Amino acid sequence: MNARILALHGGLLALLLVLHFVLPVYHHGNLARIMVLACYAIGYNLLFGYTGLLSLGHAMFFAAGMYGMGMPFHHLGLGAELAFLAGIGTAGALALVVGLLALRTLGVAFMIVTLMFSQAFYLMILLAARWTRGDEGLVLAGADRVLFGLDLTDPDIRYLLALGLFALCLSAALWLVRRPFGRVLVAIRENPERAELLGYDIFRHKLAAVVVSGMFSGAAGAAYGLMFGYVGASFAEVHFSIFPLLWVLLGGAGTVIGPFFGVLFMFYLIDISSGLTPAYMLIAGVALVLLTLFAPQGLAGEVRRRWLRWLP
Repeated sequence: MNARILALHGGLLALLLVLHFVLPVYHHGNLARIMVLACYAIGYNLLFGYTGLLSLGHAMFFAAGMYGMGMPFHHLGLGAELAFLAGIGTAGALALVVGLLALRTLGVAFMIVTLMFSQAFYLMILLAARWTRGDEGLVLAGADRVLFGLDLTDPDIRYLLALGLFALCLSAALWLVRRPFGRVLVAIRENPERAELLGYDIFRHKLAAVVVSGMFSGAAGAAYGLMFGYVGASFAEVHFSIFPLLWVLLGGAGTVIGPFFGVLFMFYLIDISSGLTPAYMLIAGVALVLLTLFAPQGLAGEVRRRWLRWLP
């Protein structure tokens, strides 16, 4: 792999590690959340940015990972390690089923079908209130949130585990998009007819992209629930499917590093503007419109277009 690419992505991880020792408490906690959510955005980017499939239902995979972890953890006393794997497995299985059905459609129809599946999943969470606690959600006992002997209620441990998960997702995404599989996904995005003419199985590659994307998102959901001790239906709502789309567009669709900067930018844009006025969404909306107008390829996308052509 190109040394410049490794240096750039490794430099970001090194910077995040250094920030662990110097950030004030408030920003330290924020950055831990941002890194977990960035894993969710990376998963979405694999489907949208690299494969060209616009989903409006990705919250169901994030929530599937969260509830797939949280319910056996809360009700069955399953250990955090196995519960985390159960969350990823649940999200992957759901992504496989949804992919097999939704990929029978194209374009806008795919977007609508994924939205419908997501809404059905959200309603299922509410209707199964006996186990999910409905709108109240599940509060995971702090004393039980121990992963490989590490106390997840400790902010320092939580930050380092969030960094570890982000490093794993970032590295896996970088490896995937630079492998032949990733090149085929880009070919499908650019010209599916030509890719099919070259002998590639379009449906199989799209299905694999949906499953991998769902597992990334499920890992983020399971980690979020474990680290912050709450599993709630709000994470399955429509707006939580819109967020990753905005994060990827702002950071740069089709760039490995872009989703992180999209999450970081939007998180602090809302955080800062909410401290200035109750109409903070108006400020956030104006800023997003300006960024879209003057940096249409997103933050990392514009950097790639203007200066770093080799940026993956």
